[in-house]
Amino acid sequence: MSQVVALPPPLRADRAVAGRTRTGTALTMVTVYVALLCIVPSNVTISPLGGLGRPALIWGLLLLLWWAIARLQARSEDVSRASQPARWAYVALLVMVLVSFAAAMLRGQPDDQVTVAISAVIRLLSWGGVVLVLMDGIRTLCDADRLLARIVWIGAGLAVLGIAQFATGRSLLEWLTQVPGISVEASGAGARGAFLRPSGTATHALEYAAVICSILPLAITLGLTRAHAGRGRLPWTWIPAALIAIAALISVSRSAIIGVVVAVVASLPALPVVYRWVVAAGGVIAAVGIVAVVPGMFGTVVELFAGSDRDPSTLSRTNALAQVPEFLAASPVIGLGFGTFLPRYYIFDNQWVLILLELGLLGLFTFVVFAFTAMWSAVSTIRRSPYSDVASLGRGVVAALLTSLVLFAFFDGLSFPMSAGMFFVLIGLAGAIRTIGAADAHIRPPRREEQDA
Repeated sequence: MSQVVALPPPLRADRAVAGRTRTGTALTMVTVYVALLCIVPSNVTISPLGGLGRPALIWGLLLLLWWAIARLQARSEDVSRASQPARWAYVALLVMVLVSFAAAMLRGQPDDQVTVAISAVIRLLSWGGVVLVLMDGIRTLCDADRLLARIVWIGAGLAVLGIAQFATGRSLLEWLTQVPGISVEASGAGARGAFLRPSGTATHALEYAAVICSILPLAITLGLTRAHAGRGRLPWTWIPAALIAIAALISVSRSAIIGVVVAVVASLPALPVVYRWVVAAGGVIAAVGIVAVVPGMFGTVVELFAGSDRDPSTLSRTNALAQVPEFLAASPVIGLGFGTFLPRYYIFDNQWVLILLELGLLGLFTFVVFAFTAMWSAVSTIRRSPYSDVASLGRGVVAALLTSLVLFAFFDGLSFPMSAGMFFVLIGLAGAIRTIGAADAHIRPPRREEQDA
């Protein structure tokens, strides 16, 4: 397998990686999951299965079963030797969820909460299937590069759909109600000011913004590495990143604008110094261009921030924090039960607060460890791998995860299928990058004269 080191100036470095085979099956399986997650509208379910009928959820459970069978049948040489602390952190989170679930059932719950709690545990198992297959199945830079490219182009497709929704003032998905055998839940898309808030294929505009913002760092990083690898020329390789940024900026959402800023700033360390100012300037130019082209957009965006003290959604989030001690008092250590805190009790629009209430202080700590262990796994590739392209992808995944975690403070991301699924895809990618970096640590780095040969 031949790969190119992405260092400015670009170097031609053909490295044959012994003992590292393509894992195309895992790549295909995960690609199908991402496609089902993002292309099939997240408010569409298979009617007979109800809330568990989302295609991506079912595919995630199949991935978990496939991973378990593969592990049982694997030979020692087929098992990745890279340690995966994020895998154990996921197991700890799963145990914490099951303990909280058991305690909630022992306390007694209304029938509808029992069903929701069971569904929440099943969702966590489905997400775990994606994480485990990514960690153990994506072992080469070739496959990681291809998967990231597919995620980025799917994100660009979502961006184009969002831009079309914004321009036409329609969801463009009305035809789904005519498809037999499926149920289409009510969407949370709406208008703000004079503009439609695009939601793409997501259930809500906030979910849509969170997903495309979390993909943005991958688009920025991949655009640069592919250009240096000779598979495109700047700035054309950054077209997906530009589309995603534009779609986020026109979403008429404070969270989306904050997400774009976090995504761009977090992506800068993955870029050579010469390109950092280009990316930052490009973001500013895109924002100015949108304001100039779309009449009334500037005033609407300014009002989003200047009038936040009068905005109902902001006031709701602020006032909700005062209610946390009252709800938490019932079970402060292990929480009320994962998935049992329904909107009829209170809407916090904050995933961190929701985790605290549902899993308690211990569960919140476990989730933090899970998220930051995955980020550390990706960061560790910088010192493990002698190749800068691997390190760049690791930084890009960290930036994407950081963007998701920041946006969790603005909406309950794990309650929405697309944003939750994408978060766990990023967790799995962090583990995959660690696997690749661990393999590269055993490879002799090419000398400069070998790279130039």
